[in-house]
Amino acid sequence: MKNALLQSVLLRRWLAGLAALLVILTLVVYFFPWDTLRQPINRYVSDQLGRRFEITRHLAVHLGRTTTVVADGVEFANPEWASEPYLVKARAAEFDIKLLPLLFGKVELPRLALTEPQIGLQIEPDGRRTWALSRDTSDAGAVPDIGTLQIDQGNVTYLAAAQGANLTAQFSLVQESAESLPLHYKASGKWKNEAFSAEGRAGGVLQLSRNTKAPFPIEVKAVAGRTRLEAKGTIANLAELNGIDATFDLQGRNWNELYKLLGVVLPSTPPYKLRGKLDKHGKVWAVSQIKGVLGKSDMSGALSFDQSAAVPFLTGKLQSKLLDFADLGPAIGLASDAGKASSPGAGKVLPVATLDLARLQAMNADVSYSAADIRHLRALPLDKGSARIKLTQGVLQLHPVSLGVAGGSVAGSIRIDSNVEPAAFTTRLDVRALQLNQLLPEVKTSKSALGKISGQFDLTGRGHSVAQMLGSASGDVAMLMGKGEISNILLEYLGLDGGEIIKFLLRGDRNVQLRCAAAAFDVKQGLMSSRAIVLDTSDTLITGHGQVSLAHETLDIVLDPAPKDGSILSLRSPLRIGGTFAAPTAGPDKTALAGRVGIALVLAAINPLLALAATVETGPGEDADCRAVLAEAANPKAASRPAAAGTK
Repeated sequence: MKNALLQSVLLRRWLAGLAALLVILTLVVYFFPWDTLRQPINRYVSDQLGRRFEITRHLAVHLGRTTTVVADGVEFANPEWASEPYLVKARAAEFDIKLLPLLFGKVELPRLALTEPQIGLQIEPDGRRTWALSRDTSDAGAVPDIGTLQIDQGNVTYLAAAQGANLTAQFSLVQESAESLPLHYKASGKWKNEAFSAEGRAGGVLQLSRNTKAPFPIEVKAVAGRTRLEAKGTIANLAELNGIDATFDLQGRNWNELYKLLGVVLPSTPPYKLRGKLDKHGKVWAVSQIKGVLGKSDMSGALSFDQSAAVPFLTGKLQSKLLDFADLGPAIGLASDAGKASSPGAGKVLPVATLDLARLQAMNADVSYSAADIRHLRALPLDKGSARIKLTQGVLQLHPVSLGVAGGSVAGSIRIDSNVEPAAFTTRLDVRALQLNQLLPEVKTSKSALGKISGQFDLTGRGHSVAQMLGSASGDVAMLMGKGEISNILLEYLGLDGGEIIKFLLRGDRNVQLRCAAAAFDVKQGLMSSRAIVLDTSDTLITGHGQVSLAHETLDIVLDPAPKDGSILSLRSPLRIGGTFAAPTAGPDKTALAGRVGIALVLAAINPLLALAATVETGPGEDADCRAVLAEAANPKAASRPAAAGTK
């Protein structure tokens, strides 16, 4: 009994002594003069990292599972190769640090607060970065894991040669502010080697941890080159720019300038203004609810840019209610009206803009585009169009392409392979049921014409622009038309029939029956050689031959009209179409016409009435064999010229 009582007394004394010891240790730790360790800590950290670290005035430590360190005056130098002298220089710093991860060489700072900091961040193309806390500054594992960062006012510089970035930002925290975005900032410098500036507001505590999920509010107005962005929203993970949920307004001079800024390959456009919703989850950027204009055309839809693979992938769907064709010009290499006079392709019609092959290798894509209404195209009456654009490993395909043209359609595919030098293109376009009276809207004499035109373009070529590709193209081109009606006065113009022109101008135009028409060419190295040119009506048979140079954009076509009726005042001779695509010419074959005029002059010297008789046409033309003509025109590499006439 006494032994048990004695053991109880000893146990109580031992526990009391232990408690007293813990109290003493706690008091020692609490009142420990941590400043006496300031210089040893400065020397140790500097030796370990190979650069100067110094707590300049005062040090306090509050031990625990997560230890809090309060340093009055902090100077942490950058590596010798850096442009800025300090990684961090602050009037004061307070941070929480986890002790256990330090045993494994990891620095985890759940909280970091800096007072009046100057921060110098720099990353080199070889991976070295100033914020890597080891002698090997290219070691990504030596980068500290910071949970939240709080700053009151100061500045930060960021230099990244690989990104073309050289930025300086000033920030200030509005103390005791009721607003939800108390941190104000301004930045200026260069981004992607373009002049850059930004300003805006953000939440007071920057959440940098990869595990942070609480939305961080932010507003920004930024200008890079001639591109302007305004955005407002939240970011769930500021360190990795993940979990973005924001609205934006974007405007600029040209869509293709976004490639330099963001790495997204987009076509050339006129100046644009767009707004929409931006989301980012993981490596996928999604832009939805797009509304805006490109030039005079409207644009809407959604796009997604996936950066998870080695080659980014752009997908989406865009549409226009109204497309002004002039706004499509930059995408296909056509110069604007302002730039035509000084452009390298001045005087040319085919687009001369060089295809940027490097951009076609930069990403993959699958984007659909459609336009419900196409306006302001003089040469070709387009009314609507759509295309699926696929870019895979440097091969650009527009398939299918579908265009509404003159009441009919043009459909097929276009393929450009940038993996060969120069780039190779293949195109197959089928023309179906183009309405003759809609095909030439500016020619009044075609208004009452009836008939449907069909055909095919099958070409391959090489080059760095549309002009070069067509200038080297080989293949065949054919346009065919069956029965219909065509303006008689148009035929008389082609035949220079003065009497018929005067007659119809006085009493009005009328239509004649069209039996068939065909224009087919074999194409070799950019030279189109006629295989068949025939237009057969109940009034006139026109046959032709000649060449068209896509390389030089020149025309040399001769049309031979043979009327099937009698006519006076006719100076029938072949009609020669020449000149260039930009300035075509048309007129009678001078040699043949000179002979006819010479005879008339000789007869006029004898008797003026005989001169009039020389212009009378008896109509030797015969009906063409339309079935044979159309078959010949549709057959590539057939005879280069059709027979002048056949039989019914």
